[in-house]
Amino acid sequence: MTDWAWDERFREGEYPVNAEPSPLLKRFVATLDGGRALDVATGTGRNAVYLAEHGHDVVGLDRSIEGLRLARERATERGVEDRCAWVQTDLGEHTFAAEAYDLITVSFFRVVDRLPDVMEALRPGGVLFVEHHLRTTDEVAVGPVGERYRFGANELLHGALSLTVLHFETRTERRDDGRRSAVGRVVARKTHGQRQSYPEVPDSVPDADSSSE
Repeated sequence: MTDWAWDERFREGEYPVNAEPSPLLKRFVATLDGGRALDVATGTGRNAVYLAEHGHDVVGLDRSIEGLRLARERATERGVEDRCAWVQTDLGEHTFAAEAYDLITVSFFRVVDRLPDVMEALRPGGVLFVEHHLRTTDEVAVGPVGERYRFGANELLHGALSLTVLHFETRTERRDDGRRSAVGRVVARKTHGQRQSYPEVPDSVPDADSSSE
C-alpha cells in the first residue's frame, strides 16, 4: 500500500484517533521499569502515548505522515509530547539501532521479515511485545484480506524463541461492532538460561488506569 493510501485511511478516520492501547500491553506495563521504548508501525500512537503516560520515553515509527500527525496531536493533548519522538520511515528499510530500547512494541504490522533486527534493537533484559492477525480457517472480518500479511500457525511464537517467552496466545476475538478477528500475541524478554524471573501480571487493569477517557 502506498504512503498516500495510508494517509487517506488515517485522514478519513478508518483508524480511530483515541483507540485503546492493547489490553495485554496495559497488563504488562505495571511490570516494566520505564526506560526507552520503540513503537513500530505506531499509527495514531495508541500504544506509544500510553507508554509515555507510564514513564517511557518513546520513539514512534510509521510510514504515514498523517498517522504521525494524529499521534503527535494525541501526545500533546495528553501532556506527554516531551516524551515522544515521531519518525516517518519505510519499515522495510529502516535501520534499527542495536541494543537501544528497553521495550519494543509492534501492533498489527507483519514484522516477521525484520524480527531479527527488531530483537537486536532490544537492550539486555528488554521486552518485546508483538500482536498481529493470523491465518485462519474461521470466518473473520478484520485484518488483511489476503494471507500474505498474516502470521501462519506458530510463526510468531517460533520467531520469538531466541528470547524468553513470558506470554503467548492465539485466539479469535469479537469486537464491539460484532466483527471477528483471529489474533496472535507474544511478550518475550531478551534473556537466556534455564532459570528466569517471571513477572506477576494482573489479570486485568483497573478502570482508573484507562488511557482513553
